[in-house]
Amino acid sequence: MKERPAKHGSYGVPLQSGDAGHPTPLGLGLPPGPGVGAVPPPTMPPGSTGLSASSSLEPLELGDNNHKGDFGEQFVRALATAANLNVSNSRDRLGIDWELTYPGRGGTRKFPQIQAQVKCWNRPEQAGEEWRYQLAVRNYNLLSGRDYYTPRFLFLVVVPRNADEWIEASHEGLLLRYAAYWACFHDRDPVDPVGGDRLTVSVPKANLLTTETLHDLFGAEFRAMLGVS
Repeated sequence: MKERPAKHGSYGVPLQSGDAGHPTPLGLGLPPGPGVGAVPPPTMPPGSTGLSASSSLEPLELGDNNHKGDFGEQFVRALATAANLNVSNSRDRLGIDWELTYPGRGGTRKFPQIQAQVKCWNRPEQAGEEWRYQLAVRNYNLLSGRDYYTPRFLFLVVVPRNADEWIEASHEGLLLRYAAYWACFHDRDPVDPVGGDRLTVSVPKANLLTTETLHDLFGAEFRAMLGVS
């Protein structure tokens, strides 16, 4: 009679019967007292130095303009996704980073659309109850006025100066710092760029961007500002 081959666990270790007849890895049975013994760490391959592959990579520069811009856009995208909105990006030729729509027939009255220009700011200047942000005149003129079919907003993402503090991950959750705010300029006229390439805009701190206030930006009052019902 042939002997039955020994069963092997996930690590290729022969199994033996443990308590109550359940198989346990050989040599890894229950220790005296409560609890289960820990699985030993895998051994290092011969000739291995124990260094990770990332140790040979050059450190990344954090906090530059491209890094800030990407983080600000993903900050807004996370909010919009949590609000169950459809999010699509733009090539930003017309001063727009994200297009947000309700799920369904985009562009209809029942499923309206809004557009957003996102700026990420790590050196905020406070002025009472509003943020005072230096915006390029070109970008301002692409947000202001009534010559649009779709409401446009400035989304200002305020972050710490130190890029290491922008995000914190733990077992309890993922924390993004600090917050995003919105402003709408359709009730203002574009400005003459001859006066300078930048101007200061006010973004009320009361306009905190949340999943709830994102839904509010689809309200009819913003389309009415453009003469669109």
